[in-house]
Amino acid sequence: MEETISLQDLFKTLKKNLGIIALTTILAITIAGAVSFLFLTPIYENSTQILVNQEQTEASQLTNQNIQTDLQLINTYSVIIKSPAILDPVIEQMNLDMSAEELTQKITVNTAENSQVVNVVVRDEDPAQAVEIANTTAEVFENDVRELMNVDNVSILSPAILKENPSPVEPNPILNMAIAAVVGLMLGVGIAFLREYLDTSMKTEQDIEDILGVPLLGVISPIKEKAELETTTSNRRKAAELNG
Repeated sequence: MEETISLQDLFKTLKKNLGIIALTTILAITIAGAVSFLFLTPIYENSTQILVNQEQTEASQLTNQNIQTDLQLINTYSVIIKSPAILDPVIEQMNLDMSAEELTQKITVNTAENSQVVNVVVRDEDPAQAVEIANTTAEVFENDVRELMNVDNVSILSPAILKENPSPVEPNPILNMAIAAVVGLMLGVGIAFLREYLDTSMKTEQDIEDILGVPLLGVISPIKEKAELETTTSNRRKAAELNG
């Protein structure tokens, strides 16, 4: 016999296990909040902008080939910025206790589409150090790229600045708690349906018919408690005495 579950049964299951669902959701939010505020290290972000000025002659025209050449040059600069040729001098100037590979993990270089501006983004546990790394990297690149590529078309457009009250970009407690709430809710619903699936006891007349597959012939009335029986018997005796 194929077992089917109605929408009403689903709502009954959720209602019956509402406490478990609420408990798992609150517990997940609490754990996520505690981890975000107490255990995860705040990460701060700052950036500097580098402008790549292409020299244009009077006879030059803006063609697709020129645009492609500009983009390739900027992509090359993006690679050079994160190379040991730039990062090793940065480490030496700042006396950083890390390798060029470790410093690379803190730096992200990106450019806007069809833009001559290169953004050097630095993430670090210390906001002041993030600013210093970004500015030092830009300065070293501006000076050393002249010898590396024999060009003089790079300048710092906007240096990184330390804000008075910097806010960390990681972790995001609100986002973490929101995700935890969804996960806790899903977990609670899963537990609710798992309990219902594992519960094979028969509680109603319909359960008997569904599980055994036979029609119900009769129902035994609930047995009254001893006190109720004594009260009923006493009332019957009084009624008989009055009638007699």
